[in-house]
Amino acid sequence: MTFTSGTGKTHLATGLGIAMIQNGYKTKFITAAELVEELLIAKEEHKLGAFEKKWLKNDVIIVDELGYIPFSKTGAELLFQFFSSRYERASVIITTNLEFTEWTNIFGDEKMTAALLDRLTHRSHILLLNGESYRFRQSLKQKENEE
Repeated sequence: MTFTSGTGKTHLATGLGIAMIQNGYKTKFITAAELVEELLIAKEEHKLGAFEKKWLKNDVIIVDELGYIPFSKTGAELLFQFFSSRYERASVIITTNLEFTEWTNIFGDEKMTAALLDRLTHRSHILLLNGESYRFRQSLKQKENEE
């Protein structure tokens, strides 16, 4: 089962991020695709260490839309390394439409995916948002109002 789009995952993550900022926490929001692109550039420029050190200054990183856009093998490995480096050092919020069993499709390696999920789910809160798309409901209401 794939989780439904439009159920409020990004909205909830953004709200949590705003609350974190209001409570004095350094928070960064980025899509998974943007993060992988930045990691690839940092690797190419031989600046991965500095990149990860800079990101560790954030108390919370919100990574939106994991699994929407496929990554290269190198990109997936860098993302694994990025998440692993934050393990028990700083918080991560991840939004995705994929179940954990589908994460191997993102990272391309069962053992690496299992290791990552073990770290990410340790001491975590997992929220499953499923149901009808908010945007779809809104479109239906708009259509009804037009008729």
